[in-house]
Amino acid sequence: MLALSAALVGCAAEEELVDAPSPTSTAAAEPAAPPAADSGLPHDALPEIPGGRDSWEECPYLDTQWVSDTNGQRTLGVGVDKRFDTPACVFWSYPEEPHLSVIVRDMPDTDAAIRVVDWAAPIDSTEPAEEPEGWSGGRAGGGMVPGREGSLYAVQKDNRAVVVFTNQEQSLKAELVAKEVIANLGL
Repeated sequence: MLALSAALVGCAAEEELVDAPSPTSTAAAEPAAPPAADSGLPHDALPEIPGGRDSWEECPYLDTQWVSDTNGQRTLGVGVDKRFDTPACVFWSYPEEPHLSVIVRDMPDTDAAIRVVDWAAPIDSTEPAEEPEGWSGGRAGGGMVPGREGSLYAVQKDNRAVVVFTNQEQSLKAELVAKEVIANLGL
């Protein structure tokens, strides 16, 4: 009986080896899908801060006082959205809407990063943005982008995109913030 059990176990092991896919099978040869960037968020994802304007979590790459001085408004609330690979940062002052929002996107490829910029700064309603060197995208002062208050600066380089929205009318403020983010993150 013991010999019969050993023989059956041996046969079962041989069957498993025969049924197991070989390293050269089609299943093993298929390339893996690229990892989802920013936890699979869509290209037009905006920051979500659960505590809203009552939050106070410092932005990991922008100094709050620097943001207040550069955007010209006292910051009364700061929120961070960690769903993004590089957390998005939102700053509030007295108005209900944020006075500054910064989104840094780590996308799977260059085309996806360009889609982020095209969403934020539609080419038909913005002017070209080419700063800092090697980055390109669009900028708009107050009233230039239909349905959007304030100004924006959105640029892309390789698979990275940086988008800055401000409630200020001058896109220079959004540009200064984008440059600071790119420098601080070493992008």
